[in-house]
Amino acid sequence: MSVPPRVRQLGLVEYEPTWRAMQAFTDSRDAATADEIWLLEHPPVFTLGMNASREHLLDPGDISVVQIDRGGQVTYHGPGQLVVYPLIDLKRAGLGIRDYVTALERSVIDLAADYGIDAQCRRGAPGVYVAQKKLASVGVRVRRGGSYHGLAVNVCMDLAPFARINPCGYAGLQMTRFEDLGGPRSVAACAQGLLPHLLRHLV
Repeated sequence: MSVPPRVRQLGLVEYEPTWRAMQAFTDSRDAATADEIWLLEHPPVFTLGMNASREHLLDPGDISVVQIDRGGQVTYHGPGQLVVYPLIDLKRAGLGIRDYVTALERSVIDLAADYGIDAQCRRGAPGVYVAQKKLASVGVRVRRGGSYHGLAVNVCMDLAPFARINPCGYAGLQMTRFEDLGGPRSVAACAQGLLPHLLRHLV
């Protein structure tokens, strides 16, 4: 990736129109299209990956559920969570899918390290973990060589809705957030700290 991607700060935006915009961007891009990274938050929503089992959706209640086209099982998005959608030409960046997922995970691990937090990834269970609790989730889709969907980092969000699902298909998986770990306490601070790590791992 010789030219740094364009970074777009989108604020709090509804899930489904943003997903459709990612699809449209990916379908219309060509070899000359600059990459982009979208940083945003979503209102409360549960999303189910392509092959997700609805049995992991325990008690959605009044929170909407959207079936989407990323990999993985069910997750939750809500205010106070930093969502990162890198729209990257992976071939041009010289990244395979596994390397790309690792780059997303390493970016969060490096940000955590900036605050003295020991975060790790797990083989076979994408995401970032601190003391067996999940701090960040990764779910991606690659179409026509372009990536979309991406990374969700729990910063200062209400974690209670995760109890309504088996997060990422794992019953009893506990979630954590930077606010409780001594990390960045706002989505803006998290985005500012994460972006340099993200660019370093993707470029």
